[in-house]
Amino acid sequence: MENEIKDTYKIIVSPAVGEIFKDRGSKFIGYAYPVTSEEEVKAHINALKKEHHTARHWCYAWRMGTSTLKTRANDDGEPSNSAGSPILGQLVSFDVTNTLVVVVRYFGGTKLGVGGLINAYRTGAKYALEEANIEARTIDKTFILVFEYADMNKVMRIIKENKLRMISQEMEMQCVFKLSIRLKDVPRIQQIIGDLRKVKLEVED
Repeated sequence: MENEIKDTYKIIVSPAVGEIFKDRGSKFIGYAYPVTSEEEVKAHINALKKEHHTARHWCYAWRMGTSTLKTRANDDGEPSNSAGSPILGQLVSFDVTNTLVVVVRYFGGTKLGVGGLINAYRTGAKYALEEANIEARTIDKTFILVFEYADMNKVMRIIKENKLRMISQEMEMQCVFKLSIRLKDVPRIQQIIGDLRKVKLEVED
């Protein structure tokens, strides 16, 4: 379906370490982390630099966002596009976001060439992501409904029939319900609620 809204994304739920990849004396160790900010990225990289202080390179890539994706790749002194890009390629291949992968290299004394480096960093990233627990999540919108007690039964029926998730509810002078709606269901639910004349609907950004 051409116009179907994509409202799912995949994340890793906890840090993971891949098995060591070796090539001509060099060792490559991949680490995957869930991240939501560049500050977290820096913290993880700094921690790895302390843990592996005798390593030669700490190359990485990350993807962040849901509807809109931001990406970055860093070769950390390796030849251009020989490390960060193949790591990013694995993030794309596994279709994960809000994820950082760092591949730590211990130099073994023999140069691997660009082709060897691409293979090593790609494999290191792949091993880390294979160890990660990957989960699918939905992109949701938050609806705020404001209504009178007289409309309570109508609103509750809509919530129940459409299996909508309640975030919070306040019942004072008026009723204020905060609901989580899956992105692809938003137009349909807006239409249903819009048919209730006395119910005020706001959509949070």
